[in-house]
Amino acid sequence: MEERWDHRADLAEQAVEERHCSRLWAIPRTNLAVVSWPPTTRDKLFYHWHIDWQAQYLDCQADAAERRSRKSRLSMIRRTVRAVRIRNLGPLPKYTDYDDKAWLTLALQRVHHLERYGKVRYLHGLQENIFAGVDDLTGVLPWTPGDTYYNVPTNGPVAVLAARSGRPELAAQLLNWIYTHLVDADGLITDGLRMTLSGPERVDEIRAANQGIVLGALVEIARARRADAGVADAAVDETGMTAITRVHHLVESISRHMTTPGGVIDWHADGGDHGLSKGILARYLALVATDLPSDDRLSRSTRRLARRLVLRSAESVWHHRLEMDGLPVFPAGWAQDAVLPQSGSPLGAVLAGHPGAADIPERDLSVQLSGWMLMEAAAKVSVLPGGGPDTTGGSDSA
Repeated sequence: MEERWDHRADLAEQAVEERHCSRLWAIPRTNLAVVSWPPTTRDKLFYHWHIDWQAQYLDCQADAAERRSRKSRLSMIRRTVRAVRIRNLGPLPKYTDYDDKAWLTLALQRVHHLERYGKVRYLHGLQENIFAGVDDLTGVLPWTPGDTYYNVPTNGPVAVLAARSGRPELAAQLLNWIYTHLVDADGLITDGLRMTLSGPERVDEIRAANQGIVLGALVEIARARRADAGVADAAVDETGMTAITRVHHLVESISRHMTTPGGVIDWHADGGDHGLSKGILARYLALVATDLPSDDRLSRSTRRLARRLVLRSAESVWHHRLEMDGLPVFPAGWAQDAVLPQSGSPLGAVLAGHPGAADIPERDLSVQLSGWMLMEAAAKVSVLPGGGPDTTGGSDSA
């Protein structure tokens, strides 16, 4: 199974590279992912700046390099990092939205730690700029400086970043705020809290990405608290145990409320920004399966469930893909057949990433990146011990 998923992840990477990758404005030693395929002229010129999409693209590149390091992969990552700096048209910390900066910083942090890559010299400045944005009154970050909307797409990735940067207390602070204000009756994480003159108003939208990034933050907090104990097999403290217990409950809620009866993640079939959402969830379910730092019965069960959700979803997506020139076109809905993108159809990407704007969401880079994330997640968890049937159905033509 390991070789199969490794091969499928390679094909996903190759599909994105061949259809979406391009120099930025013909500048040598640059590379960005065009936001649609087939692209419009504006898309090829990177007229709109989708920094969050490029961050997820960079994260996928890091996945592939971690899975199997190659000189060509590291070279492509360097070109992508260079192009992101140039296209931003200014220092990266000056980008306005904290959520986009946090996603980019998470990706750059992973790149920074890749073997044989070297330092990302402006990473520290980005981190400090983000951490300085914590609001004194609420204890969390607004969507943008001075905004009155406090949401999970911002504070979730910042919590992961904080835990991975030696600030688990800040990470726990952000997660405690989320759990105090943004958990619904099903145990799922809602989107955010808007401060108005009449009081706080909760935005109850449920996004797959929000569940994923909260899982990631909880796992990283638990790992950090165990590492602080100074012993590899030491028990985590109360903060770590709270995080582990929350992982148990959240994975169960995802399985109960966001999947098909067969265990396939099936939550919206949109393009635009929402096209990334299920892939982000898969990435952090894989992190639960590989890195949840506890070996009690509930944790073992949770890791097996997370692994099953990833593998069953990956089998479904592979089964429902299309192929063009031997490379996959992934479906927007993970339990539905993919639709072939065509030139001339409206694009979610043209409308700056608004979800649901594309007639054929498979045309959006976000949807194809989500499929690539899922294949990388499957490659990671396929090497783990089994946890019940997890590969029912699906073609194995790859």
